[in-house]
Amino acid sequence: MLFRNITLIAAMTATGLAAGLFYTFSIAVMPGLRQVDDRTFVDAMQRINVAILNGWFAFSFAGALLLTALAAILEWRAGEHSAALWIVAAVGLYAAVLVITFALNVPLNNQLDAAGDPARITDFAAVRDRFETSWVRWNVVRAVLSTASLATLAYALLRR
Repeated sequence: MLFRNITLIAAMTATGLAAGLFYTFSIAVMPGLRQVDDRTFVDAMQRINVAILNGWFAFSFAGALLLTALAAILEWRAGEHSAALWIVAAVGLYAAVLVITFALNVPLNNQLDAAGDPARITDFAAVRDRFETSWVRWNVVRAVLSTASLATLAYALLRR
């Protein structure tokens, strides 16, 4: 029981951290960057895309899916089928976050990076236009889905 509790709490924590990150980008980072000039926007987003690739981000981003899947297996094996089914739903919601990230947001990040060093970019407006609207839209979807995944995990805990 202790390992199941720790696993579910760790899954909720990792999912909450990921949801919080996407939420923060949706309500503060991107609206703040919307107010800056094109060169500052491109430079800042390129720097953010490098800075975010760290172990803490990896723990929440990948850990959320792995820990949630493990929690589902442990609950099912313990006979907590109702809770396990809600956790499986949380896995599905968070898996959608990963699909969106790898299919849409990461390619946009790569495209932004491929624009090159801001010292050599000649058309910042075009670089920004190809990136910002789509990236922001899909980040909002990630925020909603990851938050739904967290809420579903919380409900599974209540069901247990």
